[in-house]
Amino acid sequence: MRSVAIIIVAAAGLGLGAVASGSAGPDAPALRPEVPSIVAEGAEIYAAECAVCHGVNLEGQPDWRVRGPDGLLPAPPHDETGHTWHHDGETLFNLTKYGLGEMIGDPDYESAMPAFEDVLTDAEIVAVLSYIKSTWPADIRARHDAMAR
Repeated sequence: MRSVAIIIVAAAGLGLGAVASGSAGPDAPALRPEVPSIVAEGAEIYAAECAVCHGVNLEGQPDWRVRGPDGLLPAPPHDETGHTWHHDGETLFNLTKYGLGEMIGDPDYESAMPAFEDVLTDAEIVAVLSYIKSTWPADIRARHDAMAR
């Protein structure tokens, strides 16, 4: 299955910076990259649900910024070379849970990234995002943390 980053790339490509970079609200799920048990659970879920598209090492697909013949964007990386960390935790959570179409109010928007609302629990989504965040260098994690403040 696909993971959150394809939606994030699509959001950036559509000029949805305002949607995808807003600060986290009071009800935003807290990512927990410092909690080993959550990170371990997230790593397992990522391997089962996300790695097939986003890569075992979070490296994404080649040419992830260029739409394919099907008009869809390839899965981007979730490591520090991608832009996942440019989006606050609430945005990452909502993109993963509901999908880009829901976020932009266009249920017909086509994306290779499925919504995981009926696949993963909220806690599982937080675990996956916590795992992803745990792999980023300290300076990038700090920059991401600053978005929540």
